[in-house]
Amino acid sequence: MTVKEDIRQNLGLVHVYTGNGKGKTTAALGLALRAMGNDLNVAMIQFMKCPQYYGEYEISKSLPNFTLLPMGRDCLVNAEKPLPEDKEAAEAALRKAEELMHSGKYDMVIMDEVNVSIKFDLVNVDDVVKVIKNRPPCVELVLTGRYAPPQLLEIADLVTEMKCIKHPFTKGVPARDGIER
Repeated sequence: MTVKEDIRQNLGLVHVYTGNGKGKTTAALGLALRAMGNDLNVAMIQFMKCPQYYGEYEISKSLPNFTLLPMGRDCLVNAEKPLPEDKEAAEAALRKAEELMHSGKYDMVIMDEVNVSIKFDLVNVDDVVKVIKNRPPCVELVLTGRYAPPQLLEIADLVTEMKCIKHPFTKGVPARDGIER
């Protein structure tokens, strides 16, 4: 058995990175980097992000075993009144995540901001739970975003809550390219 085959046999857990602190997507990207360093293939589906605003998109083009699909629109979603286009984009992202999990090509799939998509009623939590429960047994799955619902916390193998102690945003420092986006 090769080292890669041995690694793959131990995959299949569900991670949730949630909370109000900074670092959920960053933690998922760090995990992806470690997986790629072990010759694993990683796909990241971004539910509420578009390529224009996030630095990881540019570098992803040069990583042969990393697929990044920003599937959000190029605007913020109004939490109280999301547009039908926002819902369609999030539902398409969920279908794409499921497709990539079952493609046999990826060892790890990251569903970035899926928790927020659930909170904003862009995707149904029961549909997300179904995708999680029906995933292939050796695909590591990572779900990020604030507001992780209890249903996801219950079925996850690992849950990390990021807690904000101090952030420059409270002093008026906006999100900075290369750091927060």
